[in-house]
Amino acid sequence: MMEGYKIALLLGLFFYVISSSAQHVSVDCMMVYKEGGAPAVFNSPNCPQWVFPAKSSQNHLEKCQFATLQGRRKYQEDRMTCNPAMKIPFLGSEGWVDVEVSVAGMFDGHLGKEASELASKKFLEYLSLHVVFINYERASHQKPSSVESSGSIAPTDDISFYAILKEALWKTFENIDTEFCQKALRAGYNSGTTGTVALLVNGKLLVGYVGDSKAVLYSREVHDDEGNLEGSCAEELTRDHHPDREDERARIEASGGFVRLVDVHRVIGMMALSRSIGDIHMKSYGVIAEPEMIGWRNLTSKNSYLVIASDGIFESLTITNICHILHETSAPDDVPEMFTSAASTPTSSTLAELIVHAAYDMGSNDNLSAIVIPLESLTSST
Repeated sequence: MMEGYKIALLLGLFFYVISSSAQHVSVDCMMVYKEGGAPAVFNSPNCPQWVFPAKSSQNHLEKCQFATLQGRRKYQEDRMTCNPAMKIPFLGSEGWVDVEVSVAGMFDGHLGKEASELASKKFLEYLSLHVVFINYERASHQKPSSVESSGSIAPTDDISFYAILKEALWKTFENIDTEFCQKALRAGYNSGTTGTVALLVNGKLLVGYVGDSKAVLYSREVHDDEGNLEGSCAEELTRDHHPDREDERARIEASGGFVRLVDVHRVIGMMALSRSIGDIHMKSYGVIAEPEMIGWRNLTSKNSYLVIASDGIFESLTITNICHILHETSAPDDVPEMFTSAASTPTSSTLAELIVHAAYDMGSNDNLSAIVIPLESLTSST
């Protein structure tokens, strides 16, 4: 009886997320997923044609701004993805609902664009697929419940949904790395990429990352009755994965690698990152793609912006510089004079563009990319 329920649930799940042109779906697809994850599902004849929400394409000025500049480098290896309103199906106690999740990711490539390109193109669809399959795996071990959509998540489902999203984010990093490394072996690629990805849903924030692309949470400055500043306007959520970090160095040395100072600390004197997607030639020395996870955390009405940026931004700007740009400017003419030049002043006034061009003006030599997510519409009151 229970086995029949599991099969029915699986079929119902698949037909919910695939396109309206119904296709036969075999339960063998679950076995495909268990053996090879999201890449195997997308490539298997045992699985249907999956259709997920569109990837990022346009700047959503109210919900997700992004900007990039090749800068003084010969090549542009930064890639980004941002979908401020992904609809992800979730089966809770009240049945099927579409939960809106904002997803933004920064991928700063090195030694080629191949790794950052693959990650930015596939991250969203892999994340969605993992949520669906993890949801099924958990639901198939529970008692049958109604499958009528209620249009919202019941409070008792919250913990389950957030746990599923966190596990899905973890597995997506893992799958992207595995798929790219297999491709790198065949094609002879040496490239790799950072990855910093944020999920925002129902006023909560989760960040997973490898490498040194930063996620910074900004808040409007609050002053006491005497005009004194209360607290900082910025909180750096990520800690760069550099090999001189004590915990990172310990793993590298335990794997048979070593850390050497060559202008900066580098794994075996070569690589300045201790975690990344790709970099297949560095795996045996302790460089991993396992993401560090920050969250879930509740956003408040004081939180104003989430900024995710490649390390080129912070080569010339501090997080405090960016705080001033976010909270003191509304148009290019309002940018502090030290951040502007005739050569790079942007023609439009998105905050992401202002940050990118300010970093260029201040002398950064790297590729420059930034995502700015205004939080006013996403935060809950304190």
